[in-house]
Amino acid sequence: MNRLALFDCDGTLVDSQHVICDAMEEAFDQHQLVPPSRAETRRVVGLSLIEAMQALLPEADLSLHARLAEDYKRAFQGMRRRGAVNEPLFEGIVALLDQLEGKGWLLGVATGKSDKGLAHCLENHGLGGRFITLQTADRHPSKPHPSMVMQAMADAGAGPATTVMIGDTSYDMMMGRAAGTYCLGVDWGYHHPDELRIAGAHGVAEHPDALVDMMEKWS
Repeated sequence: MNRLALFDCDGTLVDSQHVICDAMEEAFDQHQLVPPSRAETRRVVGLSLIEAMQALLPEADLSLHARLAEDYKRAFQGMRRRGAVNEPLFEGIVALLDQLEGKGWLLGVATGKSDKGLAHCLENHGLGGRFITLQTADRHPSKPHPSMVMQAMADAGAGPATTVMIGDTSYDMMMGRAAGTYCLGVDWGYHHPDELRIAGAHGVAEHPDALVDMMEKWS
């Protein structure tokens, strides 16, 4: 079977926290609600929008969660039109992808972003053709449900024994574990390394270079 390196996007490939927090604050302002702190918003990065709103406002009803999710999308789209979306790649990511491809790994993404949001992000960094499978919140249940991982493996001709889920949140680790894959956390994202280990990470990398060695030793 093929070997698949399946990446989360926000907090793993790109540092998108500032634009996510700005959009969240604008969405809450639309409803005259006190916005969550930036730390609270970072905690829900990776979840699909409805689930993120439910986590931030657990006492609110589903209709408010849905309206907030739509207003978040509009806020994000407005920032994109204004050229205000800045999602820089973390240092070392391009070199990491190069190394993995050179060692025969196929690459994929499993993210809470929308199809459009992921496409914009990858195209802006010239990465649109690097990934054999792109799984988003538009077509799957929210993390940590394993649906995205299962479809990515099917697309890549890989299986749980030849797939590594790589992410920065406990949701990523739980998703990978639920699909039976090897799971590696990264400590440059939005959840603490201890949380990643508790959620099932087999290891946590401190820098992209470390991921290659960890993956090659496992496989």
